[in-house]
Amino acid sequence: MTRTLRARRAKPRVFTYVMMVVLTIITIYPVVWMLGGSIKPADEIFSNPSPFTASPTLQNYVDGWAGAGVPFSVFLINSGIVAGLAVVGNVIACTLTAYGFARFDFRGKNVLFALVLLTVMLPKHVRLISEYIGFANIGLIDTFVPLILPHFLAIDGFFIFLLVQFIRGLPPELEEAARVDGCTEFGVFWRVVVPLLTPALVTTAILTFVQVYQDFFSQLIYLNSPENYTVPLGLRQFIDSTSSSAWGPVLAMSSVALVPVVVLFLIFQRRIIDGIATTGLKG
Repeated sequence: MTRTLRARRAKPRVFTYVMMVVLTIITIYPVVWMLGGSIKPADEIFSNPSPFTASPTLQNYVDGWAGAGVPFSVFLINSGIVAGLAVVGNVIACTLTAYGFARFDFRGKNVLFALVLLTVMLPKHVRLISEYIGFANIGLIDTFVPLILPHFLAIDGFFIFLLVQFIRGLPPELEEAARVDGCTEFGVFWRVVVPLLTPALVTTAILTFVQVYQDFFSQLIYLNSPENYTVPLGLRQFIDSTSSSAWGPVLAMSSVALVPVVVLFLIFQRRIIDGIATTGLKG
């Protein structure tokens, strides 16, 4: 009887594991194909569906790194600057805003917080025209400022909501004890709240980095000079520079562009999972 029950329980588990393996293969195959295509000769990239080749070459990486007029290293540096400063701005602005919503009572608080949540459903393309006109009027087109400055103004409602939920789950008694000991309100925020927010702050930083690093549309609108291009625009250069697209260098540099994101995820994956999972449990 016991063996029969175990066999019945094992069948769903086996099916689950098989489905997980199948979905994993489907998910990672495009990445494996991209990595394989980056070392294939040009005539094999689309003629050979297998990610493997009998005649691997690194020439695609050499050609891709040389770039289409501008070295690809310039695009990586530009993306690092834009994404790095955007992370700093988003973490600071969203944390301060979330602390205000979570710990202070003021007139119109619920309405303002509802408006913040509504911006999560508002496509950024809707506000892009007004933002572009504003930055154009002060001569900031073809600079990194339009891509960085908005993140210092707490424009991302998702991260504000995430941090508000996390702060609401922290024991208020810790902050009260700090005030009794003579801490100012900023001291309470900096010395008590921020250290406890580490998982949520890491999650905010990593997701912001990925979001800005891979953003193509905003960078296409604001950046005009090739020396200011970021990685997404740099990859487009290989497609537009010749009548026949240089797919080998494109795949090679796409593989290189993937490295920073993968490294960050591998380093902070536990923090990311803890931040999202813990936030979801807090009321």
